[in-house]
Amino acid sequence: MPPGGEQATAGGRRYVAVRHRPPRMLVRPREIVVCLAPMRSQVNLSNIVRTAGCCGLTRLIACGSGRIDRTIARDGAEQVEIEVHRTLVPVLRRLKGEGYTLVGLEQAEGAASLHDYRFPRRTALVIGNERLGLSNEELAWMDAVVEIPIWGRPHAYNVANAAAMALYEYCRQWPEG
Repeated sequence: MPPGGEQATAGGRRYVAVRHRPPRMLVRPREIVVCLAPMRSQVNLSNIVRTAGCCGLTRLIACGSGRIDRTIARDGAEQVEIEVHRTLVPVLRRLKGEGYTLVGLEQAEGAASLHDYRFPRRTALVIGNERLGLSNEELAWMDAVVEIPIWGRPHAYNVANAAAMALYEYCRQWPEG
């Protein structure tokens, strides 16, 4: 509350902050898995884990070291099962066999705008390395590629921020799980 103990008002409405509201319950489990190329920064990986937890995901696949900072990932570290693998292509092959639609998050020729793309319920969101993105070999495995429009510089969002935007859009499209 503002100084003096009053409620905040805007346009005649009263607002009272509620910290750490309980999560909304999903009708069914989310059918999205995040699949990450090796990250350079455990801060980015940890932020992605935190976002995955907030979105109700239960599975994340990290290639490379897969070390997270629990002070950044917070409760996501307990909620999200993190599988660690050495390289990305064998993981993509396995996910394809499990019936996932592989959706790369990358700036690429022919990519759909995140604004227009309709995620399949059973999606593997594949996110590239901070500097290198997804390689052409990795992109060849994708069923679709989406990119987030940029209106200024730098020319790309931070990988953890981009992952958060894409995950939020998936959740907006599939709000009940």
